[in-house]
Amino acid sequence: MTMKLFKQLLLIFSFSLFIFGCSKEDNNAIPISQDEIKEVTIFHINDQHGKLDNFAKIKHIIDEEKESNNVFVVCSGDIFSGNPVVDNHEEKGFPMIDLMNKVGFDVATIGNHEFDYGELILKDRFLQSQFDWVCANVDMNSTGIPEPNEYISLTKNNVKITFLGLVETNGKENDIIPSTHPWRVQNLSFQEYSTIAPNYSQIKQNEDSDLYIALTHLGEYSDKQLANNNPYFDLIIGGHSHSKTNTIVNNIPIFQAGSNLKYLGKIKLSIKNKKIENLTYNLIDLESYSNFDSTTKNLIDSYKDDANLDQIIGYSEAYHSRSEVGYLYTDILRNEMNVDLTFQNTGGVRADLDEGDILKQEIYAFDPFNNGSVSYTMSVSEIKSFLKNSGSGFYYSGVQISQNNNEIVIKNLNNEVLSNTNNLTVGLNDYIPAVYDSYFTNTPTYKPYTTAEAIINYLENSTATINYTNLNNYYKFE
Repeated sequence: MTMKLFKQLLLIFSFSLFIFGCSKEDNNAIPISQDEIKEVTIFHINDQHGKLDNFAKIKHIIDEEKESNNVFVVCSGDIFSGNPVVDNHEEKGFPMIDLMNKVGFDVATIGNHEFDYGELILKDRFLQSQFDWVCANVDMNSTGIPEPNEYISLTKNNVKITFLGLVETNGKENDIIPSTHPWRVQNLSFQEYSTIAPNYSQIKQNEDSDLYIALTHLGEYSDKQLANNNPYFDLIIGGHSHSKTNTIVNNIPIFQAGSNLKYLGKIKLSIKNKKIENLTYNLIDLESYSNFDSTTKNLIDSYKDDANLDQIIGYSEAYHSRSEVGYLYTDILRNEMNVDLTFQNTGGVRADLDEGDILKQEIYAFDPFNNGSVSYTMSVSEIKSFLKNSGSGFYYSGVQISQNNNEIVIKNLNNEVLSNTNNLTVGLNDYIPAVYDSYFTNTPTYKPYTTAEAIINYLENSTATINYTNLNNYYKFE
């Protein structure tokens, strides 16, 4: 039995105990009567995916608010994967934690993309953090990654708020892991949030808190389910679905602040007798906010300058949407890996591509996950089984794929139908066979480069311009 599970069982049978949370108290707090109104402001972000630029604006906003109000600053996860300045730093993720430390975050919940860099790097980033991490449904086991608190109580100027952390676990069919590379969480244990949350129903009373907040990375739909089934939360502050959420479910306000650090949520609360008397919400559009903290901006600029990602490596004849980038990705990867067929999952393409010069940073922007490149030898029959039964759609290159009633038809580029016994070499990122491992059972060939590095190398050594706007190389079995 893990320590986290042991503590959860103790919570179930010992509601009156106070010892199994992590509570940080302000030792200089002045006692006040319970019926006095307490004022507090909570700022929140989620799903910044490595974006740094607007932290200078956030720092200015928060510092200004602190001059007159009691302030908490929280994050609902997915802080990594999406900006090569962060993802390809010599210490992966370091700039993001550095900025969050300097802005003054108090607590963050773990998002699924926090696991993208692997165990050793996550351990380093946790140790670097000057704020607290919470997540009740993960156990780091013996990996050496510091175990996050299930919940934490923070007190500022006589306002005590307890935050419970929860992360989604929809990463793989017939398994309970977050939506990350399965090989990078194989030594960790997860539980479904819906089975864990009820274990913490009495935490507000046990901690004698003014507010009890679920700080989640579940997505808007699951946050609403959490509110319907767990009426003891005062607020839910979420992430994962990149939603701009401001709603009330089962008398519980639910908030989410979009994604990519374009917005900052601001919740102003009046609390009386441990109940919310008044609440106002403002979703601040950071793109239109003009003021910024100059010291923070200089730090961000230094990280960007050091990254050296502005080299021109190719030319795009036209703007490419994300789906067209998927066609680009698979075709270039096929040529660079020298295989017959390539696939790419739609969720692995994270940005579009502008017309004009192609910069190295743009490749890392649409392929940010540092996934390895692998190839398999598969029969056409095995490929059809994968496409038919995986339930997902994929970009592809190297063949023609169509459907005739309930049958998948695969032709080569000469328009010749391939028999089920034909063998093809299939190249792809290593995330796909990790998720759909029941279809990739042969021993793979591991390439010594990531998929992003393969695309960059191809473009650097090619004089051809890029245009994939007239293709429709996407297939999902219907």
